Amino acid sequence: MLSKSLRLDPRKRQLFTLIPYLKKYQAKIIIGATMVLLTNIVAVVSPWILGNAIDRLYLEISRDILLYYASLLIAASAVEGLFRFLMRRTLIGVSRNIEYDLRNDLFSHLQSLSPSFYQRNPTGDIMSRATNDLSAVRMVLGPGIMYSINTLFTAVLTISILVTLNLQLAILTLLPLLAVSVCVKYFGNQIHQRFERIQEQFATLTTLAQENVSGIRVVKAYNQEEAFIGRFQEANQDYVDRSLSLVRVWGVFNPLLAFLLGLSSVGLLWYGGRQVIQGSMTVGDFVAFMAYLSMLTWPTIALGWVINIFERGSASMGRMNQIFQSRPEIRDESSSTLSTLEGHIQVNNLTFSYNGTPVLKNVSFEIPAGQTLAIVGRTGSGKSTLVNLLCRLYQVPEAGIFIDGSDINNIPLETLRTHIGYVPQETFLFSETVQQNIAFGRPEASLQSIQESAKISNIWPDIQEFPRKFETFVGERGITLSGGQKQRIAISRALLVNPRILILDDALSSVDTDTEEKILQGLAGEFTNRTVILISHRISTVKMADQILVLEKGEIVERGTHDELLKTEGHYATLYERQLLKKELGVE
Repeated sequence: MLSKSLRLDPRKRQLFTLIPYLKKYQAKIIIGATMVLLTNIVAVVSPWILGNAIDRLYLEISRDILLYYASLLIAASAVEGLFRFLMRRTLIGVSRNIEYDLRNDLFSHLQSLSPSFYQRNPTGDIMSRATNDLSAVRMVLGPGIMYSINTLFTAVLTISILVTLNLQLAILTLLPLLAVSVCVKYFGNQIHQRFERIQEQFATLTTLAQENVSGIRVVKAYNQEEAFIGRFQEANQDYVDRSLSLVRVWGVFNPLLAFLLGLSSVGLLWYGGRQVIQGSMTVGDFVAFMAYLSMLTWPTIALGWVINIFERGSASMGRMNQIFQSRPEIRDESSSTLSTLEGHIQVNNLTFSYNGTPVLKNVSFEIPAGQTLAIVGRTGSGKSTLVNLLCRLYQVPEAGIFIDGSDINNIPLETLRTHIGYVPQETFLFSETVQQNIAFGRPEASLQSIQESAKISNIWPDIQEFPRKFETFVGERGITLSGGQKQRIAISRALLVNPRILILDDALSSVDTDTEEKILQGLAGEFTNRTVILISHRISTVKMADQILVLEKGEIVERGTHDELLKTEGHYATLYERQLLKKELGVE
């Protein structure tokens, strides 16, 4: 561990993350910095020309002399403008390129993170970091770097010339500017703290808006529009208050900088004016000195702006680094090159806890390749957790699950998930067409293959009634479709990838019994030569399975075929009789 004296301010270290990105474009940055230097070299020539022109015209007013110096000033301004254009084009262009790289890397990293990361972090907060915070970082990479280099070169060149022109006057006029460093240190800390709080509140606002839009039907169903408006207004007011606290800091910082610049001007007029009167300084040198001193006005003001940019960027980069520093809990830790699976699954004394809460206890079973296993149980009994472990969405205890004799932790994730077709309990559809949603796992699939999978899941008749058939857009999360339609499209999506292991997690819960029977008839042929895991509350869905497990509080309490379990007169038989009675009474 570093000693306290060597430890950098953590806020400053946040921006070190950008060094690899800057190195990638170092050639362009060097070119841009060269343009900044050339811009400033040409810029400091103009006051020199102006001073000489005044001294010459003071001795002799001549049209030729006037035109000569005017031409020099115009030429210098034109060259300066050209270099300034090239400077901005190069350095701002680099900032856009790095923004592009950062955005891609952030998105790629988000794809690698485990589901637990998304359970801990609200979607709105993640979106805020990927948009608002990224924009603040780009300002560091563009205007921040450009004006930092420009301020440095301007200050070095201008101060050098001021000292050369008149050392005593230079010391007097530059003394007030030394106080700027003290102001920058204090106000920089204030800006960073306040902007960090602003970004955090903006993330809260984004999360509120995202949740409201996503759940608008529930909000309206429970007549909670006014309540949500009140919550949003309260959060929005907090955001405004935090923003105003930053404005108040700026309200003091900028006038203070202007005051220090004013002191320099007073010193110039008082001491420089006396030297002109005494004849120890020419009028031309006085005008040139004043012009050079005025050139420090913008760098001094820009310094405050640059500090603001860097403090904002540092706070935002810190928030982005929290994502970059998050590591996926599920990753390949073996060098195995296994590329194919048959689907023989063994679960040995599997025990699993989530956040300290036991979910599965000593679960053991075996599914030979090509057979069907069904799992039934009450809500919260651990059925979906077991499926998530089979897909390695959670870290599986060592030697807990084997597929084809290999520990699931040693099977490459790509191989495992390529061979699994998974229809989760909560169906998710993308805001695309029906065809694109079905072909999600296999984008290159032919239309004929897509149509075949749609027929098997019995969504085909519904699609034929859609206005644009397979080209119909389903809306965000499939909002234009019924629950049953979404589930059947999800089943089609899983079937299209032709997996060796097919997992249906309560995938028929939103369809009626008649539709369920048609779907099961269509799926019967697909279950052949494929390992299938069915999770359902309905006995009608699971009764054809080769083996049925009954889970209760994370433990297997019964196992066997449909007929065997009915004879035991246990949980399964009770559930079957209850559902049979409901069917006779006409209750779904």
